[in-house]
Amino acid sequence: MARYVFKLPDIGEGIAEAEIVAWHVAVGQRVEEDQGVADMMTDKATVEMESPVSGIVVELAGEVGEQVPIGAALMVIETETIAEDTAEEVDAASQASPRIDAPDVADRQGRLEPTPIVAQAAETPPTTGRGISKSTEAAPQEAASGSDAPPLASPAVRARAIDLGIDLSLLRTEGRRVRHADLDAYLRYRAEQGYHSPHASHRRPDEAIKVIGMRRRIAENMAASKRAIPHFTYVDEIDVTALEAVRSDLNETRGDRPKLTMLPLLIAAICKTIPAYPMINARYDDDAGVVTRHGRVHLGMATQTDAGLTVPVIRDAQDRNVWQLAAEILRLAQAARASKLKPDEMGGGTLTITSLGPLGGIATTPVINRPEVAIIGPNKIVERPVFAGKEIVRAKLMNLSISCDHRVVDGWDAASFVQALKRFIETPVLLFAD
Repeated sequence: MARYVFKLPDIGEGIAEAEIVAWHVAVGQRVEEDQGVADMMTDKATVEMESPVSGIVVELAGEVGEQVPIGAALMVIETETIAEDTAEEVDAASQASPRIDAPDVADRQGRLEPTPIVAQAAETPPTTGRGISKSTEAAPQEAASGSDAPPLASPAVRARAIDLGIDLSLLRTEGRRVRHADLDAYLRYRAEQGYHSPHASHRRPDEAIKVIGMRRRIAENMAASKRAIPHFTYVDEIDVTALEAVRSDLNETRGDRPKLTMLPLLIAAICKTIPAYPMINARYDDDAGVVTRHGRVHLGMATQTDAGLTVPVIRDAQDRNVWQLAAEILRLAQAARASKLKPDEMGGGTLTITSLGPLGGIATTPVINRPEVAIIGPNKIVERPVFAGKEIVRAKLMNLSISCDHRVVDGWDAASFVQALKRFIETPVLLFAD
């Protein structure tokens, strides 16, 4: 038998360390070569680590949320055989490297500290049978006398108990773990005794959620942006009635092309407007004191995922038509929600657009995606009566927000940019003119 020390490889240019987002294995578990063992997050992407050998996991490098330096031991695997060209290196590493603090196996397999569920003891009748307390008054004392720790239960059992208003500490079980059968037995007894089922509790227990992974990256980036950048936000109302009509007409003749939403049309309008306002499509290097005004539009697209807000980048948006933009938006959004974005699809943006979609809102004050200097936020489209000369007509209106870095973008520049953008949106034929 030999021990293989799997060191964290270099998973990105300039990356010094990576955060443990998830373990897919536990100490004592067998892994096969090329099996996914952990998800590691850098500043740019989440990467799945695969085991280079087969064997039994004997040590893991810390808990979820901890940082592991590049080149440090990620895990130790006990193998039956090992390649001759790595045997010497592995044995030396095993002897010289400090032992990795391995968590308890049960904890790695998802054993959680239970949260007590509060219920009135007076509602619990004297009962007998599996999963049922023998005495209303004695049950809590008897349950506590067996162990100082509260009863264990799976998240599903615990959630069901909360809905039923059942205090798990009042139940007698064959072991320390409360199961669905224990809840069923308790409910059967109550029905036999003529008790009505307790109403579902509207209270939720307090939760302490560790800020790790994508959520921590978002927190750090947003704090750094607000701390370093003097934001200002400009909002204007735009009539999108004609643009919505054009979108509807294009969708009727789209064939096998993706369905157009408002977003690709807005991006096309932004790309048409940018050449006259290069200060909007820029990045500011604080340390060097240099603003780079970019000739190409690499547009970041804020996308909500289960892990948090991600900003994939549409490269060279200025060279794509509305159908190509729609296809790229769909592709990047799907990749973001599946956590399959490549590192080069998440960095290097020059301007960002963020939209709450149908949730909308009257107006937003989006936070700049540093080191960019501006972010654009379209808001909800509403239909309202407006004056057209002496007549009142129905119109579809949308507020458009833009937040800018006041160190490099003046209020006049932001307002002028939005007014020029407004012209393309309210006269959509200009979007298709050379």
